[in-house]
Amino acid sequence: MATVLNHLRRSADARITHPRRFRVQQLRALEKMLEEHLDDFLQALNDDLGKSPTEAKFAEVDVVRAEIDFALRHLAEWMDSTGVKVPLALQPAIAKIEPRPLGVVLILGAWNYPLQLVLAPLVAAIAAGNAAVIKPSELAPATSGALAKFLPLYLDERVFAVIEGGVDTATELLAARWDHIFYTGSERVAKIVAMAAAKHLTPTTLELGGKSPAVVDNHSPATAKRLAYAKFMNAGQTCVAPDYILCIGDAAPLISRLTQAITSFYGKEPITHQDYGRIASRQHFDRLLAMMEQGEVVAGGEYDEETLRIAPTILRNVTLDGTLMTEEIFGPILPIVEVKTFEEALEFIAQRPSPLAAYLMSESPRLQSIFSDRVRAGAIVHNAPLAQMVIPTLPFGGVGASGMGSYHGKHGFDRLSQMRSELNKTTVVDTLSAIYPPYSWAKRKIIDRLL
Repeated sequence: MATVLNHLRRSADARITHPRRFRVQQLRALEKMLEEHLDDFLQALNDDLGKSPTEAKFAEVDVVRAEIDFALRHLAEWMDSTGVKVPLALQPAIAKIEPRPLGVVLILGAWNYPLQLVLAPLVAAIAAGNAAVIKPSELAPATSGALAKFLPLYLDERVFAVIEGGVDTATELLAARWDHIFYTGSERVAKIVAMAAAKHLTPTTLELGGKSPAVVDNHSPATAKRLAYAKFMNAGQTCVAPDYILCIGDAAPLISRLTQAITSFYGKEPITHQDYGRIASRQHFDRLLAMMEQGEVVAGGEYDEETLRIAPTILRNVTLDGTLMTEEIFGPILPIVEVKTFEEALEFIAQRPSPLAAYLMSESPRLQSIFSDRVRAGAIVHNAPLAQMVIPTLPFGGVGASGMGSYHGKHGFDRLSQMRSELNKTTVVDTLSAIYPPYSWAKRKIIDRLL
């Protein structure tokens, strides 16, 4: 591993990744890999998470391809320096902000979207002119193996590498010096990453999660379908999925419509439906079954221990101080908490750590305005949970316990760039002489007027 890292560091120091032409070549090569090995990646995602080919393609592959295409269209613009005004006291002079590569970036991927959550940050790293090491999640071994097999065939091995492994490998990687660490995963591991980064004063991007609430004021069939889709996609293993619902008033109508939506998506036996995924590991499966006992099952509840599948499940009358309502669920279990008023829902959210996203299902402009003003979250979304993820001009990232830093589109480019200040002032005319000591009465007057 040390040999690989030293090799990448030397290549980065040689500025191989800096020219725009090189960045464009690597982005196009990455896109070519996804095109030529689409079936291999779809099969790997099915092996790891039971993802259907359709869902795997649009939620993993197509998201990355959209990031690549957006970067290719805008890279020249992003790389341009930005001129800034110079105060009168320093004129004549030219000042600008120049985006510069950071160096070598470590990307630690997650298992729930094991392709997208490695390659989307890699797109940002390439666009910003960095070398990078990616470590896919060992909990998605088929996808990790596919990345390790195909990525070196397309990207320049002088500056990009895939390193597979588990906790020991991650620990060894974190002990090395990096110019940025990009981690997607849990809050617990993020603290380990942050502590390791602190030893070298390495900046980090931490994309975490949290319990993203959905406040429901509108119980329409469209609301139920949008919530069910966002929650149960990838068997609920999505960091920005609605974690729980705060239903204003009686939840019975909403539960009925949610149940109908689930049936329309996955049939009467979701755990055998071809478009419904499975839980990633036995440990996570057992954890979810324990959570299911912390409320009244009003829909779903079926599971298959052999295939690690849990049907979309709705809970009512839940225990608020149990793990179900204090930990991120990250599975196909949807607790519904009834509240009497919109204000009560806002107070409920405010008493808990800031989530990665917060959703309001309401057509009221007044409630939408209050929600946006009062709720602290990585993203505020009205009536379209998950849709924020596919808009490349919106930053994706958390706040507080749900993460730090953001990416997607130019936000990823900026995050993995140094925005360097640059000033050029001629010595032909030394206008700075007015502020050199000794400070006479006349000079003090000049300084007061200029500054």
